[in-house]
Amino acid sequence: MGSIYDKADNEAIIARINSLSPESKALWGKMRVDQMCKHCDAAIQVAFGTKELKTNFLLRILGRLIKNKAFNSDFGKNSPTAKELKCEDLYDFETSRKELIESFSQFAKGTGVIKTMDHPFWGKMSFEDWDKLMWRHTDHHLRQFGV
Repeated sequence: MGSIYDKADNEAIIARINSLSPESKALWGKMRVDQMCKHCDAAIQVAFGTKELKTNFLLRILGRLIKNKAFNSDFGKNSPTAKELKCEDLYDFETSRKELIESFSQFAKGTGVIKTMDHPFWGKMSFEDWDKLMWRHTDHHLRQFGV
């Protein structure tokens, strides 16, 4: 697994994002490529502290219980997501892709871009936790679209 903070690894993810096209089709799941870009960007915005997630008490407990397993293995296909991260509208592909690239590239500046250290689902987060979560999440969705 690469690191979101490593410049070369970060650029490798961005190259994969750049290889997407409006015609890219999902190998599984219901999202279109424009929705996937918006969804991944929304997840990054949680780390940056610009998007808030609401999680009930039971889900907070569940997240903390499965955090270690989830952060140290690939995400499963068709995994559930927070309602705030569901992107079901029609989005301009080029704009969505550009926003995702701009956001993801911020990680190469280092850990200072991360402002949320208490995730509403996963609980207390370290910079290493954010590295694993953002890498695995973005990689999962890029593999979903065959890149």
